[in-house]
Amino acid sequence: MSVCAAVAFYFSTNATLHDLDYTTDIASALLRGDLGLREKPPEWLNEMIPHGDRYYSAFPLGAVLSMIPIALLQKARLIHNFPGHVLASLIAGCCVYFFFQLAKAFGANYSSLEPSSLGRRILLALFPVFGTWTWCNLGFGGAWQIALGLALLGQTAALYFTLVRPSPLVAGTFFALAYGNRTELLITAPLYLYFFWQRPDRTAALWSRSMLKQELGKNGPLAIRFLSVPVCLAILTAAYNFARFHSIFDFGYTHIPEVHEEPWYEHGLFSIQAVPWNIYTMLFQGFASLSYFPYIEPNGFGCSIFLASPFLCLLFREGGKYKIAAWVAIAVLTLVLWCHGNPGSWQFSYRYAMILLPWMFLLLTGNGPPRLTMIEISLFTVSVAMNALAMWLFLWTDQIQGE
Repeated sequence: MSVCAAVAFYFSTNATLHDLDYTTDIASALLRGDLGLREKPPEWLNEMIPHGDRYYSAFPLGAVLSMIPIALLQKARLIHNFPGHVLASLIAGCCVYFFFQLAKAFGANYSSLEPSSLGRRILLALFPVFGTWTWCNLGFGGAWQIALGLALLGQTAALYFTLVRPSPLVAGTFFALAYGNRTELLITAPLYLYFFWQRPDRTAALWSRSMLKQELGKNGPLAIRFLSVPVCLAILTAAYNFARFHSIFDFGYTHIPEVHEEPWYEHGLFSIQAVPWNIYTMLFQGFASLSYFPYIEPNGFGCSIFLASPFLCLLFREGGKYKIAAWVAIAVLTLVLWCHGNPGSWQFSYRYAMILLPWMFLLLTGNGPPRLTMIEISLFTVSVAMNALAMWLFLWTDQIQGE
């Protein structure tokens, strides 16, 4: 199914932003022993940062390291251009695979291979890619969109190797892939440790000091295995930032030319002042109406995630084994996203919310019945139709215009 999903994604999308290959260019520079480009980049890479005698990228080190295999293929002259279209399709297919497998974490009904349960697992596995804004935004195939896709894939795989096939080292590696591409995901690390540490026989009783020491001794090696790769990446990222901008916390975004002149960053890159605009874009912004087909038209700078994907209305059903952890992750990550000065610029719906989808998946898979219902099928169909329309308008026509 994942192969079919990747093929469907490839032939349905048109990577209009594949020339924005920031991370691959910097990955190629790393292979040459440089942290940045020596020569001025092409004019379309207008977010490269001139600093000293180099041009740097605002992408975190993890996003750059993710493109090392592509840079190696280019160095070997096996490929020439940034394969954003192929990468996006592979990411989509891998996400579908892990979403499908992740459903096994929810008891016998969800791991059953009887047709009804299998049908529900297929629907849920396809939904995060083809029933949400992921289809269109990942389909753009630019470096920013690929980074979001890798963050989505990394989280989904990390949850799989945490909840279904527990393997702390592998889960930690995929978690590093996720937060390496979207740094804010680092704040979800305690939730993975919680999943590893929770025990079916654990009670709400207070632990004694000896019991606490026993638990720490038992779970300490597990935590070390999970955190080893993420901690190494964090140390390397700090060194990478310091070597470029003399601060371990400076990723370079504020050094992008003309960023300080943009009105939405008047109060800084992250600010409480940005929350109302982000809330409106993510939850309430609608479509424009047209007098001709397709009669509705999304704004090129965002719309409500519930309008783009009505299936998300099912998030609020009762039940779910991991509902508390999932809602905590969604709430904390959403607050961080809302504080960003810009809700996402050129996009369909709210592209940053791609990083919320693995946690939304935990809710949707856990709070529904074992068999497909008519309301699920109907909402899934509408969601796929809405995102197919958006994908067509954004990627295959010039009907959506940026202003």
